[in-house]
Amino acid sequence: MAVPNTKSTLKEYCLRALGKPVIDINVDDDQVDDRIDEAVQYFCQYHTDGVERMYLKYLVTEADVTRMTTDSSESITQGSVTTAWKQGANFLVVPASVISVVNVFPLSDRANLNMFDVRYQLRLNDLYDFSSTSIVHYEMTMRHLDFLDHILVGEKPMRFNHLSNKLFIDMDWSRDITAGEYLIMEVFRKLNPDDNVDMYDDIYLKRYTTALIKRQWGQNLSKFNGTAMLGGVTLNGPELFSTAIAEQQKLEEEIRSNYEEPAHMQQG
Repeated sequence: MAVPNTKSTLKEYCLRALGKPVIDINVDDDQVDDRIDEAVQYFCQYHTDGVERMYLKYLVTEADVTRMTTDSSESITQGSVTTAWKQGANFLVVPASVISVVNVFPLSDRANLNMFDVRYQLRLNDLYDFSSTSIVHYEMTMRHLDFLDHILVGEKPMRFNHLSNKLFIDMDWSRDITAGEYLIMEVFRKLNPDDNVDMYDDIYLKRYTTALIKRQWGQNLSKFNGTAMLGGVTLNGPELFSTAIAEQQKLEEEIRSNYEEPAHMQQG
């Protein structure tokens, strides 16, 4: 058995599963390509193996800071009433493969501690010898400091929709960050099957793609339902279509029940 590792080999695998070349599969090549794209899209949207957790780094530029602090204006007129609206442009355009943003890491550099920092003093004075000092005190103190930082400083609110590919970060861009600093974003990104060819051999993707092509086959034959063929064979497109729909729904239920990731923080 040939292992699918490209779109074309997956296509041939699914057509053979439906009976080719013994049976003539009445589906156009473009229709098969559309169903494969639909299957890959569903797989990446709902199957945990279709995405990967990534950390993206973005260097903020002077142009970004200027744009983030500039509003765009729009006037709306209805009858004799005209209203003027302004909208901030405080967003970054993320790659189209990103489907959700989990976190934008704190902008302050907490890794570089100077000698006047309370954590530096705590480690220097109290934790020089872990064999004689309980780490419980250190853990409780660090949690308390993190809680104070959360209450007094807080996190930067963010909004994301993967259809627009815009990540809004609601902060004072003129004060909270300067050009030359980095933003680190924790995201979930769709896998590209052309770069990760093992995806084409995933058992659920193969079964789901086969079900979608079978559904298309039944839909194509529905208009010829009841037509008698040579040898007394009668076409029954609706039955083929109904069987494919049942297989599709069963696979979708299995994927979402067993392999779907929990809802992410900001998912469009």
